[in-house]
Amino acid sequence: MSKIQIDAFFDSATFTISYVVFDKATKTAAIIDSVLDYDAASGRTSKDSANKLIEHVKAENLSVEWILESHAHADHLSAAPYLKQHLGGSLAIGAHITDVQKTFSKIFNFEPEFNSNGKQFDRLLNDGDQIALGESSIQVMHTPGHTPACLTYLIEDAAFVGDTLFMPDFGTARTDFPGGDAVTLYNSIQRILSLPDTTRIFTGHDYMAEGRDFYAWESTVAEQKAKNIHINQSVSKEQFVAFREKRDAGLNLPKLILPSVQVNIRAGNLPPKESNGVSYLKIPVDAV
Repeated sequence: MSKIQIDAFFDSATFTISYVVFDKATKTAAIIDSVLDYDAASGRTSKDSANKLIEHVKAENLSVEWILESHAHADHLSAAPYLKQHLGGSLAIGAHITDVQKTFSKIFNFEPEFNSNGKQFDRLLNDGDQIALGESSIQVMHTPGHTPACLTYLIEDAAFVGDTLFMPDFGTARTDFPGGDAVTLYNSIQRILSLPDTTRIFTGHDYMAEGRDFYAWESTVAEQKAKNIHINQSVSKEQFVAFREKRDAGLNLPKLILPSVQVNIRAGNLPPKESNGVSYLKIPVDAV
């Protein structure tokens, strides 16, 4: 019998799945990949999605130990600071977030005081790290390719893979962001698929593949190996890389990539307020 409980929260605006995972014996919880609601037209943020997580945590009488990011998301803003303010916990991300910070802080021409050392987060995680979750534990796998800092979190028989893998009928992550690489992604996915066949795979997004009339986010290693339309057992590394690079060359950037990345590499914090007390997001022209 599993020692953990997994509750998923789907955000229809960004097709993101956030997870609350907790150790049943101690009620110790981790929140994975939260969402801060953002309206690009008005520049307004709201906390509806985050408040659902807070309400659930309080209803279950949980104690939040960790607020985890699988990577610096390019399609939604993180609600991590707001959750930490209301629930506590330590905010963690992959140690290679520093690579992402160095790249994008230049693109956005951040203020001189910004440090690309990852210190905006409470903890930077490396491959092989293990952190406690009550009587359970979270094992960290560095699975880059989509971005340099992508992590997979292993908790018992569950793998939270962020954007690295989607449902089998939708495929795999794109690799055209700065620091992304199709060969690296292939190798990372092979690490995930080397886990036991019964390992449950929890994805970070679902876009409802053609022919399916419902959203889904849970599969297994066995299902991914047999049915993933991009990287099943019959697909070689060379075939995958050629396919991924050709496909990525024709993809549009995510609608919220510019606001999302500049906030998420700051650990979910908005840029410093200016002299009028307002925080501004930058839109670099012809720079991305």
